[in-house]
Amino acid sequence: MTLTPSKPREALFAQAAKRILITDGAFGTEIQNWKLSEADYAGTLGLTKDQKGNNDILALTKPAVPEAIHRAYFEAGADIAETNTFSANRISQADYAAEHLVREINLESARLARRIADEYQAKDGRPRFVAGAIGPTNKTLSLSPDVNDPGFRKIDWDTLVSVYKEQAAALVEGGADFILIETVFDTLNAKAGIMAIKQLEQELGREVPIMLSMTLTDLSGRNLSGHTVEAFWHVVRHARPVTIGLNCSFGATQLRPHVKALSEIADTLIMIYPNAGLPNELGAYDEQPDTTAGLVREWAEAGQVNILGGCCGSTPAHIAAMAKAVQGLPPRKVPTPDVIITRLAGLEPFVMAA
Repeated sequence: MTLTPSKPREALFAQAAKRILITDGAFGTEIQNWKLSEADYAGTLGLTKDQKGNNDILALTKPAVPEAIHRAYFEAGADIAETNTFSANRISQADYAAEHLVREINLESARLARRIADEYQAKDGRPRFVAGAIGPTNKTLSLSPDVNDPGFRKIDWDTLVSVYKEQAAALVEGGADFILIETVFDTLNAKAGIMAIKQLEQELGREVPIMLSMTLTDLSGRNLSGHTVEAFWHVVRHARPVTIGLNCSFGATQLRPHVKALSEIADTLIMIYPNAGLPNELGAYDEQPDTTAGLVREWAEAGQVNILGGCCGSTPAHIAAMAKAVQGLPPRKVPTPDVIITRLAGLEPFVMAA
């Protein structure tokens, strides 16, 4: 089946060829600043469990909050809005007895981001994009949660594929340009997400571009399932992601060697959005906007990035500082790989000689 090509994919590559683009920053820590009560989260939905901390449900109960955050990031210079849907899946929403609202949450979150993105694009003519954010869930396909039973899993492949597909379908229906599978701690979870998007494409008859973002769990540069950044790329390259990159993890300083490694091998756009440094003893982030901006500018000066933004602890001020710091610097040139070389991966990358 021939899929209709994605116009947003073409538009993103066109813009990324001209300049370094900016995605937005943290949503969770920004929402915390609103000091919302449980009643604010719960609204009039009549749910049976406490909703405090269920950030995703605000699209239904208090949409003015995510709207204000989206606007703040666009004002700061963002080109891409990530939907407030990190935990808007059946697995995570079950903790709040809100799994029946998954489609509605994602649909309204995407519509909200789309409306504001289009509004800002209409103001100045600069293209704005919406990435439908999908988090990793709190389940893992690769690892057992029971140290006494290595073969045990709390979820299976087919179930996770259906969970991702349900969320992605609603995000696309709501107007998301891309599906961002982010904070990937388990590469097998990410592959389930890719499968879900590929199934969705067949149903829709059109391309649904994928963004992928891995998170590192230790300074050696591996995620929780043990993959290095190079191995991760070899495992997911077949999905033709519009972007590949790293988010969350550590601050920019600790990510430096891993950004370099990924930028040298990936034949697509590199998107990096680190935490604002490491959290202090109280779990807060102290790294100032100019500090973060100075660190990511080093990647830009080295020609290693196409899109920059922030994760935990970042604010609109961080995004504004990043946008200013990289203004005028040339974007990374996407390399052309040697197509006759076979690249495979276990936990480490493996390149077969031609």
